[in-house]
Amino acid sequence: MTMTDSIKPGPSIWVDADACPRAVKEVLFRAAQRRQVMVILVANQLLPTPPGPLVKAVQVPQGFDVADNHIVTHLAPGDLVITADIPLAAEVIASGGDVINPRGERYTTDTIRQRLAMRNFMEEVRSSGIQTGGPAPFGSKDVQAFANSLDRWLARR
Repeated sequence: MTMTDSIKPGPSIWVDADACPRAVKEVLFRAAQRRQVMVILVANQLLPTPPGPLVKAVQVPQGFDVADNHIVTHLAPGDLVITADIPLAAEVIASGGDVINPRGERYTTDTIRQRLAMRNFMEEVRSSGIQTGGPAPFGSKDVQAFANSLDRWLARR
């Protein structure tokens, strides 16, 4: 029996990897080994991955939404996508996938509409010249929240 024979069939985890924090990727790499689930990193640059069949990196060409489009085109219903990109999250949910952001927040059909509206509102505010600041710094509490959210998803699959 080879290592690929022991991979459990079922949902995969897709990662919008260009802006995904390294600590989140490390959590995913450990989960792939522990739970024998496929993790696919999609980015416009080649990313290092641990050896073995459970984690792979897909390099897409540079361009607006190229990685997002690759993920949406290739994911299957029930797959999980890790992203902070709200429009991508909305597309994934519409396609039957699950979404968790790198801070551990799970997006659902109910919550994504509100997040899209807030994103669009903030984009309008910024385009009018008002400085809005960015998100809080990413820290260890965020990594823990992500790991907990991922564990809940893995337990349901």
